[in-house]
Amino acid sequence: MYRDPILFRVDGTSRSGWERLSRCLMLAAALQRRRRPTYFLSRLEPASLALGIKRAGNEWLEADADSGTGEDLDEVIHEVRRLRPAAVIVDSADADEDYLRALKSTGVLLVSIDHLANTRLPSRLVINPLLGPGRDSFAFEPGTQLLLGARFALVRSEIRRIRPARAQEAPQPFRALVALGDDDPNRQTGALALQLAAISKIARVDMIVRPQHPDLTSLQELAASNPDRLGVAFETADVTASIARCHVAFSAGNSWSLELACVGVPQLLIVQSEAHWPTAQRLEEEGAGTCLGWHESVSAQTIRLAVQNVLGDALERQAMARCGRQLIDGRGPDRLVTALEILLHPSRQIALSQAA
Repeated sequence: MYRDPILFRVDGTSRSGWERLSRCLMLAAALQRRRRPTYFLSRLEPASLALGIKRAGNEWLEADADSGTGEDLDEVIHEVRRLRPAAVIVDSADADEDYLRALKSTGVLLVSIDHLANTRLPSRLVINPLLGPGRDSFAFEPGTQLLLGARFALVRSEIRRIRPARAQEAPQPFRALVALGDDDPNRQTGALALQLAAISKIARVDMIVRPQHPDLTSLQELAASNPDRLGVAFETADVTASIARCHVAFSAGNSWSLELACVGVPQLLIVQSEAHWPTAQRLEEEGAGTCLGWHESVSAQTIRLAVQNVLGDALERQAMARCGRQLIDGRGPDRLVTALEILLHPSRQIALSQAA
């Protein structure tokens, strides 16, 4: 049975970052489980990212312009008329109200994924997969559905599958994890790993990055210089193995922080981007981690003391793990797809047209 496709408009470049592309891929995987074909209209850096998109079962169309521009709007509208998608999902910081309103005027169901809340959203469905900002921060139109908060956190299926293995803490010696996210905007992964490796209580430090990380080669060289103490993981199997074995993780309040909370990893958060402050603070409020502060103001002494405190208190680690698992259950992608399918159901469309 053929079902109308879903079109994603999202970029993955050094300018836009790769976090948005990553979370759209998570949502696309959940859509495919409901037999929805998925298309990505994207600019990618490096171009090899297209192979990963296609390998996951998606179709990729190369965008000619940066998202949010007039040229890009014309191209998206052209693809909407050609593909006739059931919905267009836009995940871009540059998609302003005029851009979104023009897309909505084509008659397609418009979905916005947004964690900034800095523009009025005329979209039919608004998704914030992080833990903040909340509903009061968003400007939207009557009839818009908002899906916000922990229930809609996006967690990769391969990460969710190791949740049972993390029901109990991994055996010692202590292992630390550095996972600053898809973007790592301040390139702190290597420096932070070296600081942690200097702590005698930690036997090994694993650095988790994406294959497109600009410093991947230098991080691999760093790990090769001390293979007993340092490691780099970017392949899926290595990433999941590192998460399953670690005792504490350094994260940044982004989507990786939510995945770590889902499987029950105690976290020490060093915020790398202003947009991730609400998530980092919420994780601390819920007891799933400790926020050490802004990356420029966190000293080596603060990091050392925080590590000693969390590794020296088994009950604190258990409490963090339990609170994280209770907050994020990993079912966010399925809930988002269910909400989208409800809006796309024929009876819902008829009711909306009659109301209009």
